[in-house]
Amino acid sequence: MLSTSISDFRKDIKSYFDRVTENFETLIINRGKDKGVVIMSLSEYNSLLSTQHELSSTENERRLDSAIEKLKQGNSYSKNLLEE
Repeated sequence: MLSTSISDFRKDIKSYFDRVTENFETLIINRGKDKGVVIMSLSEYNSLLSTQHELSSTENERRLDSAIEKLKQGNSYSKNLLEE
């Protein structure tokens, strides 16, 4: 996670944007006491929204937890979705 002031951000916007998009970094721009802005890449943002959607219902959350437990216990199998 990167952190900077608004002044430093203004001086080198392109460099900060490059670091965020190329290195999957999150940038926090401090704007005073208890204020700030977070900048992240579009792919990270989309991933965050997808995770939020998957955990939006208790049923989805229960299924994901169950699947994780099965993987940890070795009770899983692989299946090809497309035949070649």
